[in-house]
Amino acid sequence: MEEWRLIDLEIRDAAMNMAIDEAILTFNSQGKVPNTLRTYRWNPSAVSIGYFQSIYEEVDIEACKKRGIDFIRRITGGGAVFHDYEGEITYSIIVRKDHPKIPTNIIKSYQVICQGLLFALADLGLDAEFKPINDIIVAGKKISGNAQTRKKNICLQHGTVLVDLDPKAMFSVLKISDEKMRDKLIKQVGRNVTSIRGELGENIDFEIVKNAIVNGFSKALSFEPVKDKLTKEEFELAKRLKQEKYTSKNWIFKR
Repeated sequence: MEEWRLIDLEIRDAAMNMAIDEAILTFNSQGKVPNTLRTYRWNPSAVSIGYFQSIYEEVDIEACKKRGIDFIRRITGGGAVFHDYEGEITYSIIVRKDHPKIPTNIIKSYQVICQGLLFALADLGLDAEFKPINDIIVAGKKISGNAQTRKKNICLQHGTVLVDLDPKAMFSVLKISDEKMRDKLIKQVGRNVTSIRGELGENIDFEIVKNAIVNGFSKALSFEPVKDKLTKEEFELAKRLKQEKYTSKNWIFKR
């Protein structure tokens, strides 16, 4: 069975998380590092917006600053996402786009990669299904959102897995037109979004969820995960990307 590198559960700030994903993509494209599965959390909690979004339209910047919450622009598309340190695990998969397991059709590739999350949630006792284009749902409610980009002959997909859910925290930092609408949206979240702990009714540990995610992806994409670390060169590039790009006003506020 093919071996992939596993970067085990890390806790980093938003800029470094995004910088590491891009650094791995860069070195994978040069053939210097293997296909990689990475799992991570965000500390402090953060809001990320899709590449094509306007941060002014999506994020309450003053609320973020007041609450000590990061805000960041991704290189992938999609919508604004609140990454709660206490409620989420994020994964990223960085793989050559000509890999035999990765369909050339992007929508089909979402389905193939997200099968790993279906296996993971099944392992935890949840009956999940893929909802095109890029969501995973349990009992009709969203439990995972995913985003993808293809650059330098590499497919990068990352996504969230909700371990717990705090709608008030989520909508405290997303841009909402008025307070009445905020209250309405908070109530709607309970009907439209769910979490692993909410579905299981127990305080499941992050480590257990992480292990299920790793096992799920290794099964879906037929690889053997081998724990390793970033190379020195990857880490140095990530630090430069964090400083020069992901914390740059030119990047964050580019739209």
